[in-house]
Amino acid sequence: MSLLRPFPTRGALTRPRRTIADVVVFLGAAVALWLVVRLAHGAAVPWTPATAPSTVSTEPAELPYYAGRSLLRMFAALGLSVVFTFGYATAAARLRRAEKVLLPVLDILQSVPILGFLSVTITGFIALFPGSGLGLECASIFAIFTSQAWNMTFAFYHSLTSQPRELDEVARDLRLSRWQRFWRVDVPSGMIPLVWNGMMSFGGGWFFLTASEALSVNNQSYALPGIGAYVAAASDEGDLGKVLLAIAVMIVMVAGVNVLFWRPLTAWAERFRIEQSEAAQAPRSLTLGLLRRSRIPALLGRVSGPLVAPLDRVMAVFGLAEHPLRVSPARRRAGDVVFAVAVLALIGYGLVRMVTFIGETTGFAEVGHALLLGLVTFGRVLLLVAVATVVWVPVGVWIGLDPRVSRLAQPVVQVLASFPANFLFPLVTAVLVATGISLNWGGILLMALGAQWYILFNVIAGASAIPNDLREAAANLRLPRKLWWRRLVLPAVFPSYVTGGITAAGGAWNASIVAEIVSYHGLTLTATGLGAYIKDATSTGNAGRILIGVAVMSLYVVGLNRLFWRRLYALAERRFSLS
Repeated sequence: MSLLRPFPTRGALTRPRRTIADVVVFLGAAVALWLVVRLAHGAAVPWTPATAPSTVSTEPAELPYYAGRSLLRMFAALGLSVVFTFGYATAAARLRRAEKVLLPVLDILQSVPILGFLSVTITGFIALFPGSGLGLECASIFAIFTSQAWNMTFAFYHSLTSQPRELDEVARDLRLSRWQRFWRVDVPSGMIPLVWNGMMSFGGGWFFLTASEALSVNNQSYALPGIGAYVAAASDEGDLGKVLLAIAVMIVMVAGVNVLFWRPLTAWAERFRIEQSEAAQAPRSLTLGLLRRSRIPALLGRVSGPLVAPLDRVMAVFGLAEHPLRVSPARRRAGDVVFAVAVLALIGYGLVRMVTFIGETTGFAEVGHALLLGLVTFGRVLLLVAVATVVWVPVGVWIGLDPRVSRLAQPVVQVLASFPANFLFPLVTAVLVATGISLNWGGILLMALGAQWYILFNVIAGASAIPNDLREAAANLRLPRKLWWRRLVLPAVFPSYVTGGITAAGGAWNASIVAEIVSYHGLTLTATGLGAYIKDATSTGNAGRILIGVAVMSLYVVGLNRLFWRRLYALAERRFSLS
C-alpha cells in the first residue's frame, strides 16, 4: 500500500475547469474586439452636411446593427466620463482654491441641457473632421458624455471629501505620493459609489440617446445609425409596431449589458468595502466567477504591468508623483488673491459679452419671459424630487441592506433605470391625446421616468456601504424600528441621498428638454416651461434665445444648489461622515 501514490484529484478536477474558462473568456474577448472594429469602421464613412440623411431606415433587419452602434457610443462616452471624473473630482476635492470655482462650474455644466451643448459643439466637431462621419459621431458621443459625467463627478467628489479620517492618516504616515494615494486610497475608497453612479449615469445616457442620434440643430437635421434615431424615425411614421420592436431590442440590450458588465462590476467592487467584519452574503456574478477562474486576466496584468510602470516617472515630470510641498500662509493668501482676481476677471468678461449679445439679438424683455417659464419648470422639478424621495428612499434602503433582495431586485432596477424612458414617449403621447390629459401635468411623469432613478441608485449604494459591524451592533442592541431608522439608516444614507437628490434635480431640468415637447405621427404636444422654450430655440437656430434659456436654467439650478443642496452637503460632511 505504501507504494501507491495518492491520485491528484484536486488538480485533475480544477485544471479542465480553468481551461474551459480560458477558452470562453478568450472567445468572448475576440468576438467583442471584432465587433468594436466592425462598428467603429462604420463611423468613418464619407459624410458632408449637404448630403447627410435626416432620418434612418426603419427596416427591422437594421436594428441589430443600430443597437451595436448605439452601444459603442455609450461605452465611448462612459470611458470619457471616467477620465473626466477622476481628474475633475480630485482637483475639486484636493485643491482648496480650485474647489471654490470648480464646484460652481460643475453646477452650471450639470444645468446646461444636452441641446445647449449640441448647438455649440456640433459645428466644431464637423469642422474638425471634414468629409468624414467622425465629426457627427464625436458630437453624438460628447452629447452622451454630458448626460453621464456630472453625476459620476459629484459622487466621486463626495467620496473624497467624506473619506474616513483613518485612511487620510495612513496615507500621510506612509508618505504616499499624490499618484500613489490616488490609486491606492482615493479610487478604492470611492469605488462602490462610483460604480453605482456610473451605472446610473449609463442609464441617463440611454435616456438622451434619441436626442444625440436624431439631431435637429440650427434648422438642420442629422441622423446617425442607432436605435435612438430608429425610434425617432418610427415615431414620425406613426408605426407603433416598430416602436415596440425597438423597445424589445432595447430591453434585451440593457439586460445583456447589466449581466455582462454592470453586475460583475458591482460584485467586484465589494472588495473595496471598508468594514471590520465580512457580510454574511456577498453579491455574486457568474461572469465575474468565470473571469476569476480564467488565467487570461492575470496574464494580461503581467504583460501590461511593465507598460504601466513608467507612468510613475511621467507623473513625476509633471509633479504629480511628488509629495505635496508645504506652503507658507502668506504665500497661500497671495495665491488665493491672484487666483480670485483672475477668475473674477474671466467671469466679468463673459458676462459683458453675454449681455452685449442678448441686447443685440433678442432684447432683455425675453429674459423676463424665460424666467417665468423657468419658474413653471422649477415647480415640476420640486414636485418630482419630493415624490421620488418619499417613494424611493425606503425602497433603496430595503434593497441595499439585504443581499438576497439585492440579487433579485438589482437586475430589475438596473433594467428599469437604464431603459430610455423617452422610447415610451410615443406611447405616452398617444395615451395623453386619447385621454385629453394636458402635457403640463403629463410632463412631470415623463421627467420622473428619467430622473427619479438617481435617488434610488444613490440610496442603494449608501445603504449597501453601511459597515457590517454597525449593522451587527444595531441588531445586538435590538434597536426599535424608529430608532434604527433615526440613528443608523438615515444618517448613513444621508450623504448618498444628497448626491442623488442634486443629480436627480439636475437630471429633471435636463429631462424637461425632451419631456415638455413630445411628437408622434405628425402630432406635437407642448407644455409651458423652460425646456420647451430651449428645444424650440435650438430647432430654429435662434442663438439669442438659446443663450437666454441656457443661462436662465443655469441660474435656477445653481441657485438651488447653492441655497439648498450645498448646505445639505456641508451637513453630511460635518455630521454624517463615517470617520
